[in-house]
Amino acid sequence: MRALNLMPAETRRAIRFVLTDIDDTLTDNGRLGAEAYAALESLRRHGMKVVPITGRPAGWCDHIARMWPVDGVVGENGAFYFHYDETAKRMVRRYFKNDDERGLDAARLADLRLRILREVPGCAISADQNYREADLAVDFCEDVDPLPMEAVRRIQALFEQDGAQAKISSIHVNGWFGGYDKLTMTRIFFQEVFGHKLEAVREHVVFAGDSPNDAPMFAYFPNSVGVANVLDLEAELSARPTWITQGRGGGGFAELARALLKA
Repeated sequence: MRALNLMPAETRRAIRFVLTDIDDTLTDNGRLGAEAYAALESLRRHGMKVVPITGRPAGWCDHIARMWPVDGVVGENGAFYFHYDETAKRMVRRYFKNDDERGLDAARLADLRLRILREVPGCAISADQNYREADLAVDFCEDVDPLPMEAVRRIQALFEQDGAQAKISSIHVNGWFGGYDKLTMTRIFFQEVFGHKLEAVREHVVFAGDSPNDAPMFAYFPNSVGVANVLDLEAELSARPTWITQGRGGGGFAELARALLKA
């Protein structure tokens, strides 16, 4: 990882799309501050396309797509994208799986839920679970006392033993059934909403993140950026970002926005 201030000006000038995780990338201690929100607005005002790529639930993503200064959102680690069509005044909701498939998955995840709670003391089902449509989120530090990484890995292993995908974020372990992740749905979003094959424009994309579930994005984009707190979970990363900010969380994202706008 190289310091963000070493990113060449010509590289920064070429960026047209800004993708970003939310928790602990835009937020600080669970709160979205004015600095990070203003950074989103400034980027979009200056003509960049802005898309959060998050593990957060469908209910939250509907609000984000409607009311934040963004061009859409990929949610639940790639289970769907939502895009608010401002001209037609309607929400476009695109899922990786259909309703019947998600219903079958929900039954399997309900069994896993009971097993994980039984076998990993101290964890809890995420407070936002009621607003999810495709995955199960297990809280290991957001609204519970922080668990040791050994316990977090145990949660991940229990998902995987049942054939589910499982990714560790900075606050949750998210599990789901299906061959997708954040990058998979980002490809679909770019093709269907922006009309671009992601491969053709990836040199014009920045992705900002902070945790292991961002690894597919870190690996794919040559101009991936970790906010400084990515170092907290560095040992869990299967791929590292190219660049790193000095600031943590929302301050680090605002640092990235300033660097892009300055160029």
